[in-house]
Amino acid sequence: MSTQPVVILDNVSKSFTLHLQGGTRIGVVTDVSFTVDPGECVVLGGPSGAGKSSILKMIYGTYRCDRGSILVDDGGSYVDVATASPRRVLALRRRSMGYVSQFLRVIPRVPTLEIVAEAAREGGLAPEQARAHARSLLAMLNVRENLWTLPPATFSGGEQQRVNVARGLAAEQPLLLLDEPTASLDADNRRVVVDMINERKRRGMAMIGIFHDDDVRARVADRIIDIRDFAESRAA
Repeated sequence: MSTQPVVILDNVSKSFTLHLQGGTRIGVVTDVSFTVDPGECVVLGGPSGAGKSSILKMIYGTYRCDRGSILVDDGGSYVDVATASPRRVLALRRRSMGYVSQFLRVIPRVPTLEIVAEAAREGGLAPEQARAHARSLLAMLNVRENLWTLPPATFSGGEQQRVNVARGLAAEQPLLLLDEPTASLDADNRRVVVDMINERKRRGMAMIGIFHDDDVRARVADRIIDIRDFAESRAA
């Protein structure tokens, strides 16, 4: 297992400008700095609206930061997501960085098994191995087999989120970002996800997560970073 950090945030800051409100600037976070090592789960703490999800989106490259660097290990060398081209960020996502959002967003009408298997193929598995891996993940997450050939658009919220988690774990990337992955799950399925997270940690996966459930947070977190420490004035 590598000993260098999987991700390094150095003085990362973010604000939004409201052009329809006379250019009012809404501060989100300023000078966020931390690292995450292989096999470590760092949890972002703080109240809703503090900027936790914005930090995950900056790491994933969905949001651009105003200043600072976000270095993600990509097979032994770092990519600065803050300055990388969109093409480079997409390649980094395929090889080194996964993301489980609060909501499942997929192409309509694609079957559930194919959604998860596609993520496994992007992680390097051969097609049949990918399908077998997808079946295993869906079974572990208690997604009923009679749903696997159906698109998840008509599933319940909890079922969709379990598909979301399966897709995020399928590629086995070195870094996984988790934005409230257990929020819509019942107690039994929360325990399954916690066990899967801890198993991936033992195998060296680094994670940055947001968990509003105190019990889940206590069971997966190696460190908790309070985002209020990086709060910026909300308007300027």
